[in-house]
Amino acid sequence: MEHPGGGLVATLASDQGATHCLFARVDQGTAAVMRTLRRALILDCDGYETPLFSADGRHIAIRGNAYDNSAEVFEFPSLHRVLAIALGDPSPGYPYPQKWLDQMQSWSRHNIAFGSASGVLWIATPAGALVEVDLETRQAVEHDVLTGSRLSALVATATGELLVAGSGGDLVLLSVLSDPTQTYTTSRDISRAAAVAFLEATAEIPEDVDDLETHLILTDGTRTWEADDLATVTETSATDPTWLQVQAAINKAQTQSE
Repeated sequence: MEHPGGGLVATLASDQGATHCLFARVDQGTAAVMRTLRRALILDCDGYETPLFSADGRHIAIRGNAYDNSAEVFEFPSLHRVLAIALGDPSPGYPYPQKWLDQMQSWSRHNIAFGSASGVLWIATPAGALVEVDLETRQAVEHDVLTGSRLSALVATATGELLVAGSGGDLVLLSVLSDPTQTYTTSRDISRAAAVAFLEATAEIPEDVDDLETHLILTDGTRTWEADDLATVTETSATDPTWLQVQAAINKAQTQSE
């Protein structure tokens, strides 16, 4: 996924019960060259959908995973996690109506989008409604779109409208501009500034390295780990992510065998 500010892309790579969201600098020329950067997100387990940048480039959302029907949003360029919800049981703990929390299998895997408004995530539900989530206040508002029809897909258009697909074969195009003077392209300078800030706060990984992970600075949106940190961790709790528990178990086994 390309950052709207240009010069930066994000992709996913999974290994050992974890998924890395890797970022790369893109040098435009006769042929575009991508150079992997040290700063990266680490997500628990695998099976995530393609990362999604907001139009102003200040948030990145990731839908997943194979075992937990979740959606996470991170600020950009800080990579601080601002939203983590489960779409289905168990309840995410926010004051959302229980009717939005249906069985996992009824939720579409392609049901989140950023519209034209900054700091707002849209979620399509099995009940035929769109949920508008303010990422700063964590407040959510429900909008009826296709009552009685499961919303099977949601995407933002190039001009900021929302295109919604229903399980009954319906397609609905929605304009969500709250300010008539606002346009989807006014955030170009903001998105470029976010991309530049991220690039300036990290460094490229040499092309000839054998082990990419030893050069990554990882964050889950709350904590940050250097490669040396993960090489020495041996104790975790049941609330720690699966990938960290696996890493600790491997390190502990290696220490005991020495």
